[in-house]
Amino acid sequence: MNAQETGRRGEAAAARYYMNRGYKLLEHNYKTRQGELDLVLQKGELVVIAEVKTRAENAWYRPQEAVTRAKQQRILLAAQSYLQTNGLLEKTIRFDVVEALTLPQGGFAIHCIQDAFQA
Repeated sequence: MNAQETGRRGEAAAARYYMNRGYKLLEHNYKTRQGELDLVLQKGELVVIAEVKTRAENAWYRPQEAVTRAKQQRILLAAQSYLQTNGLLEKTIRFDVVEALTLPQGGFAIHCIQDAFQA
């Protein structure tokens, strides 16, 4: 399995993680000129923008470290576009980073970092 397929599977695992906790998936891989949003979810008045990073469980660095300040800025710009286009600017917004760690026996371990960064 190549890295792109692993990433797609990690995003799907992250989406299931949220949906199992009562969130509704609004968007998956929303693309704008400013950037891409991996997952957009909603639970009540809360909208979660989740950046998913998939890595091997034994990677020498944490996946969240790949969400640099520059990456955060691109996510914020894309989120602004999405929220405005979909009439969600008045909702409470949270930005999460989800680490989807591949397991040797298959599947993923999901580690969700809520409020990983602020707008």
